[in-house]
Amino acid sequence: MNRITVEPTEKAEFYQQMVQQHGSPLLILDCEKLAHQFKTLSKALPGVQFFYAIKALPHPAAIKTLDTLGAGFDIATSGEIELLRTQSARARQTIHTHPIKRDDDIRDALRFGCTTFVIDNVWELEKFVDYRHRVGLLVRVSFPNPNTPIDLSRKFGCREDEVSILIQKAQSLGLHVKGLSFHAGSQCTNSDNHVHAIKQCAKIIDDVYNNSGKLLSVLDIGGGFPVEYMQEIMDIESFCRPVNEALKQLPDHIQIIAEPGRYLSAPAMKAVSSVMGKAKRGDACWYYLDDGIYGSYSGQLFDHATYPLTIFSDIKETEEAVLAGPTCDSIDVIAEQITMPPLSIGDIVVGHQMGAYTSATSTEFNLFDKAKIVAINQPALNTENIVRLNK
Repeated sequence: MNRITVEPTEKAEFYQQMVQQHGSPLLILDCEKLAHQFKTLSKALPGVQFFYAIKALPHPAAIKTLDTLGAGFDIATSGEIELLRTQSARARQTIHTHPIKRDDDIRDALRFGCTTFVIDNVWELEKFVDYRHRVGLLVRVSFPNPNTPIDLSRKFGCREDEVSILIQKAQSLGLHVKGLSFHAGSQCTNSDNHVHAIKQCAKIIDDVYNNSGKLLSVLDIGGGFPVEYMQEIMDIESFCRPVNEALKQLPDHIQIIAEPGRYLSAPAMKAVSSVMGKAKRGDACWYYLDDGIYGSYSGQLFDHATYPLTIFSDIKETEEAVLAGPTCDSIDVIAEQITMPPLSIGDIVVGHQMGAYTSATSTEFNLFDKAKIVAINQPALNTENIVRLNK
């Protein structure tokens, strides 16, 4: 169930101004908050090089902000490559992490300047034979995580006992395997699976060297670092402390990289929608917003996320209510069985933690326009300083 916070109407002024200027629905991307998340995670995982998972929030302002801070980028498609190209992002600071690729995908990435690719099976390995002198490969290993909402080892990753076989096959084909990668699961509530995966990868690295003399040099620990939606989670430094202890057990020559997406982007964006209609149905008052499940709140279906919401009211009385989206589909409901003060048509509702897998997975069902994204506090040109927008 969504957490509803009620704030006095005076606190709605900034959002009202933004709606007056840009219309509704609206997504407000705060690049200063994005930079804060990057710096916080960098402090929590010292020595780890980050490659932002573009798929979480593929927006030019997000790319420019993170590129300014020295982040690399995790790419999976030619479309994401084109986005990086428009922002003049550094091609050598990219890794291609989709385990299953078409030849055109490989060619596009190589033309851009990306030379590190992920594979998890022999058929994928063989696709790189023609490019053997231009690429370095990471073998993705599967570490299932039943305690996460989205277990990314279900669809991708080889078994631990298959790694040596793939490396031997790569050597026979003249291909260079640089290291290993894994993804512990999306929105992990604790770091146990990260720690387990790191320890198992350390054993694999040792076994590969002992059995074949092959020295692996890279470990990609993926993403999965959590943000607070509705559930209580530990702070990121506490989450990463066991991860850092596990990383210290790796050989000194191993380069550690990661692919954060949600942790960086989710807190950096808020959704602003307006009440476009209301109706009394049974004991509840239904409020119809101009954004919903088929729009910015798509993560409630695709990403198993439930977003904290804020309404603005000076009324003390409450009523049973439902917040619904604008489309004609009955599944388009954001929150139900909630209690809150009554709203009027035109009132504003704000969703929080709306930066990850929201606009990226939104649709134009019923041909409703997608929410416009407005970026604030963008980095100034040719400087690492973040410009603050007075609010």
